[in-house]
Amino acid sequence: MAARLVKRCTCLLREATRLIPATAPVGSLRLSGVTHRTLTFSSPSPSSHSPGSLTELVEKEQVFTPYPEHREVDHLIEKATKPVQLLQLLNGDHSLHPNHRALIVIQLSRLLSGKPEEKALLVQDAHFQQLLQLLNSQIASVWHGTLVKLLHSLYTLPLPKTCKELLSVEQEVRWRLRRLKYKHLAFLAESCATVKEQHSQELLAELLLHMERRWTEIEDGRTVVAIMMKAGHLSESLMNRLEDKCLELVEQFGPDEMRKVLLTLAAQSRRSVPLLRAISYHLVQKPFQLTKGMLLDLAYAYGKLNFHQTQVSQRLAADLLSLLPSLTPSEVAHCAKSFALLKWLNLPLFEAFSQHLLKRAQDVTLSHVCNILLAFARLNFRPEQEDSFFNLVHERLEPALMSLQPALQVDLVWALCVLQQVREVELQAVLHPGFHRQFLVSKSPKDQSTFQKLIHINTTAQLEHPEYKGPLLPASVVTSSPFTPGKKVTPLQKELQETLKALLGEADRGSFEVATQYGWVLDAEVLLDTDGHFLPLRDFVSPHLAQPVGSQPLPPGAKRLAFLRWEFPNFSSRSKDLLGRFILARRHLLAAGFLIVDVPYYEWLDLKSEWQKGAYLKDKMRKAVAEEIAK
Repeated sequence: MAARLVKRCTCLLREATRLIPATAPVGSLRLSGVTHRTLTFSSPSPSSHSPGSLTELVEKEQVFTPYPEHREVDHLIEKATKPVQLLQLLNGDHSLHPNHRALIVIQLSRLLSGKPEEKALLVQDAHFQQLLQLLNSQIASVWHGTLVKLLHSLYTLPLPKTCKELLSVEQEVRWRLRRLKYKHLAFLAESCATVKEQHSQELLAELLLHMERRWTEIEDGRTVVAIMMKAGHLSESLMNRLEDKCLELVEQFGPDEMRKVLLTLAAQSRRSVPLLRAISYHLVQKPFQLTKGMLLDLAYAYGKLNFHQTQVSQRLAADLLSLLPSLTPSEVAHCAKSFALLKWLNLPLFEAFSQHLLKRAQDVTLSHVCNILLAFARLNFRPEQEDSFFNLVHERLEPALMSLQPALQVDLVWALCVLQQVREVELQAVLHPGFHRQFLVSKSPKDQSTFQKLIHINTTAQLEHPEYKGPLLPASVVTSSPFTPGKKVTPLQKELQETLKALLGEADRGSFEVATQYGWVLDAEVLLDTDGHFLPLRDFVSPHLAQPVGSQPLPPGAKRLAFLRWEFPNFSSRSKDLLGRFILARRHLLAAGFLIVDVPYYEWLDLKSEWQKGAYLKDKMRKAVAEEIAK
């Protein structure tokens, strides 16, 4: 190591001696020139106008040459359009500095980008091998910016795993890590991440460690955004640091930087609430001009991260409504999907979506129909021109339904059930024998959720389509389905059960967490006689249960009540309208003969005492019975 250090110092002294004018005082200027250059090219100097990607940040940087101005060879390297032109420079009369040789390798890599056959021939070329060997012997004289690009270029060439020139450049980079600019570290980390060799992964670990330690060196917004996009995913702790730096610099961000940060967070599913709040604040407060692409990306990112911010959603909906004529059917479909994920139902915007698709029906594909239909079903939205819209949906869907993925088939038919637009042929497509087996035997949560939707479709066919002749799911399959009550007991659920138990008095007068054969779980179930008294549930037949019990028929005039609690996530954002899934549950249970006692969170929160809660439930039950009698 000492010998290598002496060799490097010797090279620097020799270079300084050649560059300093002869009249300069030897003792005072020789080392000062070298020191000044070294500090200039190793200390970080962020620019507020730096580009948006790491490649641009590094490529735009001035390439150092040890001469006061560009020489002819610099121009020849820059203007070369063929590899042979660059290789000829090695045999010419040009006095090449090691930096020039590195630039030749970099330019060769650029010219052969996307040409693997020509890259393989280049690696075998004798002139290129000689260039690498000579560059290897003078690697200490290559300056920082060029060295970074050189290593990136060597990674793109098909060099052998044990290529000593590549290993030498990597080792030189390790020596200089503390003197490289932060953007160089990030650029190298992105380059190393694409290489699977052990030595490059070891270098990547060192780079990430340095980036985590030096994160405070970032001083401008565009640089931190570029690094977050290209290198943030490589390290959890680094991403945490970059999020902190973004939070510090977010006031400097323009709309494009905010869009890139949100897309990066969405791509990594990182729901950084403080950063999302800060970006949302500036999006609302500052008069940014948002383009169509920015609006679509912002809607996607907020939907993917499930981050609800009322003012942002309102602005996105208003701006997109004004730009709707310029949107394609694909953009409309993706936009509707994003707002559905946000649970944000803007009636004018969604009505405009349906009108837009009807006007451009010839351009609408099956994929567009699927996305739009699933979005409308999630929010329980039916357009004004309901018949025309759903005729278009059936026209696109029915011929191709059987060719889709089984899970998607179930999702689409289930969505039509939610919107009360399902047809017999669509029910038959997913209820025929043999279709359900793949979901019943699977233990994955996704397949179990799909099977629950199949049961909902089966319930729709039974309760809402009396003319439907079959097929239906076998009763044995429905009763053996893996019903699972909610894993986590919510405060509303716990308080509701405690209050209702106090009202019932005896345990056999009510049931809790009741799994039905319709695919829905009741929070509680009670029986009332004609005088409003509770009856013991277990004594009477219960055909709605997944595992039926009891033998006695219900007394004349008895009413079966189902308690359904509605939590905050069950509603559209900033609304008291239930989402489509829960509207379907209410319809099914009403069709099955239940009287529904709704317990929404916004009413329960106003009740402070146990007496108020008990009185509230009694009043709800009386109203449900009175409404039934009035019918």
